[in-house]
Amino acid sequence: MLPRFHVPFPLAPGAGVELPEESAHHAFRVLRLEDGDPVVLFDGRGGEWRAHLHRAGKGARAVLESYAVEDREPPLRVTLVQALPAGDKMDFVVQKCTELGVAAIQPVAARRSVIRLSGDRLERRVQHWRQVAIAACEQCGRNQPPVVAPIVDLPQYLARMAVENGNAQARWLLAPGGGGRLREMPTPPAGVQILVGPEGGFEEDELKATALAGFQPVGLGPRVLRTETAGAAAIAAMMALWGDF
Repeated sequence: MLPRFHVPFPLAPGAGVELPEESAHHAFRVLRLEDGDPVVLFDGRGGEWRAHLHRAGKGARAVLESYAVEDREPPLRVTLVQALPAGDKMDFVVQKCTELGVAAIQPVAARRSVIRLSGDRLERRVQHWRQVAIAACEQCGRNQPPVVAPIVDLPQYLARMAVENGNAQARWLLAPGGGGRLREMPTPPAGVQILVGPEGGFEEDELKATALAGFQPVGLGPRVLRTETAGAAAIAAMMALWGDF
């Protein structure tokens, strides 16, 4: 597969494109690309552009040549609702779930979530996760990065879901040792939202609130998975059952 680079603006036929500084550094210093080497560019709207890369001072300039309607999005739309884990584990969650085909990621702050962010730190963290998702798309061949939504408190998210209770998406709570097995669940009609708890799990009243918001407990087998593993494992299983694996 040719080296792939995301550009944060719309691409158009015949345009000359200045790559972002980080992309130029990665192309010439990390990948050791030579002047004139072929690359692929994508802007996140679907499809991709074949181009040739040229040095432009310390930067890189690509001349667009041909467009391909490449859609590598799975038929099953999965939204991962991930309670914030400790440390940098969310980076792993975003990266691996993007590779597996997740359509959207909604971080939520539960009572047992260790990370507490606010203000500029919160916004910087969300922007960082969006860049992790873009980098994962560059690696795996996706042309449409998943939506990484701003962090919300779990009660706020569940209240919104309760209001939207009539939509067609299935809602599943990954519950260690409880609920029906994933392979026994019916095919989600228009996609699925999967809710993953933090280290230590949800508290009892939080679990009751998830049920009121329409989330059904689903198990992933007899073993208890870590919070950063559970979402990726569930998405991989769902893609095997109803997606494009």
